Amino acid sequence: MQTDEQALRAVIKSWHERTANGDVAGVLSLMTEDAIFLLAGKPAMSGKAAFEKSLRAVLAQSRIESSAQVEEVLVSGDLACVRTRLTVTVIPDNGSAPTARHGPTLTVFVRSDTGTWLLKRDANLLAETAA
Repeated sequence: MQTDEQALRAVIKSWHERTANGDVAGVLSLMTEDAIFLLAGKPAMSGKAAFEKSLRAVLAQSRIESSAQVEEVLVSGDLACVRTRLTVTVIPDNGSAPTARHGPTLTVFVRSDTGTWLLKRDANLLAETAA
């Protein structure tokens, strides 16, 4: 049986794989309806629908490569916090130069009624880096 930490790491891995494959529905299945994303220097993105709109807009013109190095996992009952070092590279389909961002994140997960972990809140402090 998988530990909570292993299950959370699997969710994070799946998120990156699904994003790379353009599997928007798959990514959306990993979050709650009321997920909130906090982005440095930008307004919060609230809700699954807002995230979907944003992701689809990016994927319509680009592909995304991303990875996360998990630095800490804290679990308390049906709530978990995961701290990572995240790298995201957006590669435009038109041949323009890729853009890369890198930095720390703090993500809050909740355990669903089915026992799976879902992203509830995500705060990232990604800064632009050389692609």
